[in-house]
Amino acid sequence: MTTTTTDERALTDLQREHGPALFHFLLGLTFGDRQRAEDLLQETLVRAWQHPEAFDAPYDSMRPWLFTVARRLAIDARRSRQARPTEVCDAVLETTAAGQDTAEATVSALDVRDAVRTLGPEHRAVLVQMYFRGLTVDETARVLGIPAGTVKSRSYYALRQLSRNLPGYSSRFSSRSRASSETASATST
Repeated sequence: MTTTTTDERALTDLQREHGPALFHFLLGLTFGDRQRAEDLLQETLVRAWQHPEAFDAPYDSMRPWLFTVARRLAIDARRSRQARPTEVCDAVLETTAAGQDTAEATVSALDVRDAVRTLGPEHRAVLVQMYFRGLTVDETARVLGIPAGTVKSRSYYALRQLSRNLPGYSSRFSSRSRASSETASATST
């Protein structure tokens, strides 16, 4: 099968005569995106190359045909971009936080709940106020009606007991208990 195409010289003349105006027209259709406008201009000229019969039309100028083809190509390109999801590059993926593993958090919460139940009521009350309600040592002391030193002591021993009752969590709790006792002593002084 033989395909006829526009002769090279006619295409060069067409590009020279109508290329700049067509490019500015496409810039407007692509909202100033030069790269897209250039791609659409090239595709329009490829269509002119593939359809030599357009040169034989009874028009005085090829410009209306070129602008119609270019407009249709721009519309098709826009619809195509809207129909498919936006691509995400590697840089976006690297800066996006990974989803939290809720299964692990749930298992940890159940383990902690069971371990807290093994504590005596005095120790449990201190931990509930400080860690679950977020109160300071002084606030916990006022709520429970006990001295701040007693709050510190009970939280220390409660966390120590929890670290023994929670296998696999001891390193996490010991670093937290050290940090919380340092924080507690700093807030009470």
